[in-house]
Parts: sequence; structure tokens; C-alpha cells
Amino acid sequence: MPAENANHPAARQLDWDTLILGIGNVLWADEGFGVRCVETLNERYRFASSVCVMDGGTQGIFLLPWVRSSRRLLIFDAIDFGLLPGTLKLIVGDDVPTYMGVKKVSMHQAGFQEVLSSAQLSGEFPDEIALVGVQPELLDDYGGSLTPTVKQQIGPALGLARQVLDRWKVEITARTDSLGTGERIGPDALAIRDYENGHPRLTGAGE
Repeated sequence: MPAENANHPAARQLDWDTLILGIGNVLWADEGFGVRCVETLNERYRFASSVCVMDGGTQGIFLLPWVRSSRRLLIFDAIDFGLLPGTLKLIVGDDVPTYMGVKKVSMHQAGFQEVLSSAQLSGEFPDEIALVGVQPELLDDYGGSLTPTVKQQIGPALGLARQVLDRWKVEITARTDSLGTGERIGPDALAIRDYENGHPRLTGAGE
């Protein structure tokens, strides 16, 4: 199912079984890892209507209704684990809020940690939660795309996500066709191929 806008009031009435959420800012190099993961996941697979694949961007507290409406939550994000760039980690259960709060690489993490805390306090926290995180290499590069070190971890990150989703018994079907109208999770111009192809500095044009 295509993602909805996190600000939409209908989110408060929804009862998702599973929310697959990518957070971060695609305009700041490796900070866009989470969004690029859900973008790629959405391009490769189809999910049941009870599953929402969503670009959460940097919307912070506006994601609260979506989190509170979900029984299972899978998050992709760039996390400062203090490890080598490109290192992937899978965090599950009660440790997820802790990792979202340590060594914040961006203000969006502070906002999303508040989302998780608010959901816990309200008693509407997902029954299952998992985080697929990557150690970023470069963040201070406005307009840049993912570094090669981090970009090559999208595939392995999706592999970890598949393990989680299989354990949760979430049905996944490989796509045999391209995305249709309304199936993209974000604006076409910000999809990674269009974003990089239309960016002179990233393509080498004009050098």
C-alpha cells in the first residue's frame, strides 16, 4: 500500500498492523539512508493493505498517530553507533528507543524519540518494534546523496528487514512490474535516481 501523509488527520482512525518507516533527510547525504531504504523496499515488493510503507522524513511528533495505530513498527535510520561507517545493526524490542536517543545525528531523532516516549506513556506502543540502523559516514553535505559506503548497505539492510518481517509473518511479494500512479512514497524528483541524475555535482556535469 502506498504511504500516506503523516500530517493527515485520517491517521488517527487507522489501525495498521505493520508500519515500515524510514526517517531522515535525503538532502543531507547519509542522513537520508532510512528514507532511501523504504523507497527501495517499496520499489521491490508489494505488501498487504494492513502494511504501510512510509517516508517519515523529519516530521517528528507528527508521526505519533501512525506509531500509536500500529501493532508492529520497523524503522530504518542512520544512527551514530560509534562504529565504522557503513556498519549495520539490527536492534529489537525495548532497546530501540534507547538507540534512537543516543548520539543523535539530527534533530529528527530527537523528535522521533519523543514520539516513542509519548506512545509508551499513552499505553499505545507497538507490540513489536525493530530498528535497522547504519553508521553514517558523511552528514554535513547539503544537497549531497548517500556516500558509496552507506549506499551499498541498502540491500543488506533490506535483508535484515526481511528477517524481521518474516518473523512477524508479514507477507511480502516481489514486484514484477514498475510502480504505478500513486504508489511512490515521495515526490518523483526526490527519488534517488532522479535526485542524483538531476544534480550536476553528483553526476559530474559541468566539471
